[in-house]
Amino acid sequence: MKNEEKYKKIKMGERGAMLSIAAYLLLASVKLFVGDAANSEALMADGWNNVTDIAASAAILVGLMISRKPADSNHPYGHWKSESIASLIASFIMMAVGIQVLSGAVMSVLTGEHVTPEWTAAATGIFCAVFMYGIYQFNRRLGEKIDSQAVKAAAKDNLSDVWVSIGAVIGIIGARFYLPWLDAVAAVAVGLLICKTAWGIFRETSHYLTDGFSEEELDAYKEAVFIVRGVSDIRDIRARKYGNNTVVDIVLSVPPALSIERAHDISTQVEETLVHQFDVYDVHVHVEPAAQRKPK
Repeated sequence: MKNEEKYKKIKMGERGAMLSIAAYLLLASVKLFVGDAANSEALMADGWNNVTDIAASAAILVGLMISRKPADSNHPYGHWKSESIASLIASFIMMAVGIQVLSGAVMSVLTGEHVTPEWTAAATGIFCAVFMYGIYQFNRRLGEKIDSQAVKAAAKDNLSDVWVSIGAVIGIIGARFYLPWLDAVAAVAVGLLICKTAWGIFRETSHYLTDGFSEEELDAYKEAVFIVRGVSDIRDIRARKYGNNTVVDIVLSVPPALSIERAHDISTQVEETLVHQFDVYDVHVHVEPAAQRKPK
């Protein structure tokens, strides 16, 4: 039942990824067409940004679909990490396109070849920013509802696209007011934002894939475990991520005079505390007798 509920939430998360793909397909087509017709480098760069978003959202969608596969002989812990691997691939795609957009825009700034964009480019940018803000709100609410880090990350990417479009609009309007170089400068800013987003995704994903974990969360787990009656000490506690699932390994000290049955009950209480209070997916508890103090 625990896995079925997780799979159901992932299935809901797939809808958010598919919605993002559809939105990015529409916006990329509109921005690239209008940007080329209206001579706007900033809008063109924003359109290429959405192309990377299509690839990134598609990678997340595939990762979510694979992560729903049950455990097998080759993957006894399940396929939960497929989502993180997909995010890592998406960051590589975004970085490659970001560098390409950035290099083209920088060359335009250095050569001084600027063409004043049409007002239609600014109108298109404003429309796309408002449209994408609606997608952001949908994915933000969905991510909170199903508690999916992937969907929450997709929502943050949606919001960054809103700001990218606003930046492009500022550059276009500035270029219309006798500052044609501002459009190219805005394209440089868009390229930098793409690279920044890609780096953020890479850093967070690689942190999880190398079993990094928040010390603050571990401290919160310790506080909750110490409240359990019968726990003398926590000798060791570790945690890691499998996709959006947290797995905890903990070594407890209990009074040596306790029976095996009582020690087992304490272990069960610790497991239930972490699962219900922090939504931990799985807890492995090892119990050892506490060191007895020698009489003076």
